[in-house]
Amino acid sequence: MSQLDEYRARLDAIDGGLTELFLRRMEVTAQVGEYKRQAKLPVLDAQREQEVIARRSALASTPADRASVARFFESIMTLSRRQQHKIVKEGAEDALYARWLGQLSRQRESVADPRVVYQGEPGAYSEEAAVGFFGEGVAARGLPWFGDVFEALAKGEADYAMLPIENSSTGSIRQAYDLLSQYDFCLVGEWQVKVEHCLAALPGVTMEEIRTVYSHEQGLQQCDRFLDTHRNWVQVPALDTAGSAKQVRQAGDCTAAAICSQRAARLYGLDVLAAPINHNTANFTRFVVASPVLELREGRDKISAVFTLPHQSGSLHEILTIFAVSGLNLVKLESRPIPDRGWEYRFFVEFSGDLTAPGMDGVLHELSQLSADFRVLGNFRGYEG
Repeated sequence: MSQLDEYRARLDAIDGGLTELFLRRMEVTAQVGEYKRQAKLPVLDAQREQEVIARRSALASTPADRASVARFFESIMTLSRRQQHKIVKEGAEDALYARWLGQLSRQRESVADPRVVYQGEPGAYSEEAAVGFFGEGVAARGLPWFGDVFEALAKGEADYAMLPIENSSTGSIRQAYDLLSQYDFCLVGEWQVKVEHCLAALPGVTMEEIRTVYSHEQGLQQCDRFLDTHRNWVQVPALDTAGSAKQVRQAGDCTAAAICSQRAARLYGLDVLAAPINHNTANFTRFVVASPVLELREGRDKISAVFTLPHQSGSLHEILTIFAVSGLNLVKLESRPIPDRGWEYRFFVEFSGDLTAPGMDGVLHELSQLSADFRVLGNFRGYEG
């Protein structure tokens, strides 16, 4: 037997002992769960868990070992909570979980012949996403500001809103995330659009005549390498890429150009001077479809949620442990600062799963109990292209 085989044999013996002790522990925690069920006590006792973890980690002699022991027991605690949730079957007494039950009770079927709103002018990438998701001929209407889009949905003037949420080159679109935290909307779908920007100007205008270039701030960022070769151009942010094309056309300024899609350039009668000019050729924008109420469509495999955490050490790690032990693939974690609360953050997550799958109610309970605030945004089918 080699030395490595000897080490592995020793590990196997230790693992056998750990497994036996773990199963014995789960037998006792099941008894605790039954006691809590009869006494109508909540599964989560955060103070007790923190005390147990602190005592166990204090037995280690080095900071690194103490951290490892703490992580080990956090995983054990999460598994114990899952077991107890099945026994206790908590319900509406958990206010944040009750919010989810309310969403579930108000769900609707998808709307036929929907009215869709998006931010921007006709020809915007958002309009292209709306056509891609809902089909040609969809009644899609552009509005000037993101806030207008959310208000239209809130007032019942539209059935859905198409919202850009992130770009593969420049990252998250902060306005969408911030407004999603303010409105009690749900996400029911997603779509991706390949972004290929061009430089467009009035017919007959040459590159040498350009002095000012207009585009959405993301469009300017995504074409920064191209723009860096024309440092004499003044860059002016606009509300959206298609709107910048419309502005150049209406102004009739032969020294102005727009960074937009070729579709928008054609729509507003502009000539394409250069294309594509974004430095990342694999440049995609991901859009989400917002609805005033929950919809659970066929093929759903991605769950979106938003939460805030108690302002205490280890709270984010504890949340993330739930995904790991539940076998859920965490595909997105986005943080946004909370206004008027310095250095505190709201977290948006996306993870694999179906909200109606067995065991998911326990996951939602744990997430809601460990959060200072928790809301399910939706469950939809991830874009497959």
